Amino acid sequence: MARTATKNRDGMRRCVATQRRRPRQELIRFVIGPDGALAPDFGERLPGRGYWVSADSVCLEVAQRGRAFQSAARQQLSIPCDLEARVESGLAKRCGSLLGLARRSGTLAAGYENAREWLQEDRGAVLVQALDGARNSRRALTGLARGLPILSVLTAAEMGAAIGRDFTVHAVLGPGRLAERFALEAGRLAGFRSRTADGRQG
Repeated sequence: MARTATKNRDGMRRCVATQRRRPRQELIRFVIGPDGALAPDFGERLPGRGYWVSADSVCLEVAQRGRAFQSAARQQLSIPCDLEARVESGLAKRCGSLLGLARRSGTLAAGYENAREWLQEDRGAVLVQALDGARNSRRALTGLARGLPILSVLTAAEMGAAIGRDFTVHAVLGPGRLAERFALEAGRLAGFRSRTADGRQG
């Protein structure tokens, strides 16, 4: 029988799909609403018992197909047919919101020239590039990253909307809590998007 995770001191949670314990930041929490419907709880603040799934589209599909949520909750649930799309959209919005916060706080350099300047001056902590950006321009900045995480999980339109532009392909986040939070959310979103470039340059 599938089991949900319980709180523990090491911050690990059990994925209802794989039954493997993983760091909570690598999973997504789900809760059951008053109407019996399953919903993602990205901020992990909603009341009620949590049911955790690895931040991966395959694991979420396995959990739904194998009725892992129902087994863990020991009750019948209403699971939206577009649950995966809702999760992907929600994670993308969280990433966009963090870019917007960074822009307003002055810890984001957006656009090719601004991003290049920050990289050349070693002012960046994370390089963010659009999934659908031109390969040549992306490669040019990648060469300046000097070991920084390179995250490509949002489209140019999504990045642009987050900072008040039509499109944005390149951005650099400065060191700090926002960069750390963006990296975490981008890592979770990467599990639901096929084209990613998440890693470290040697």
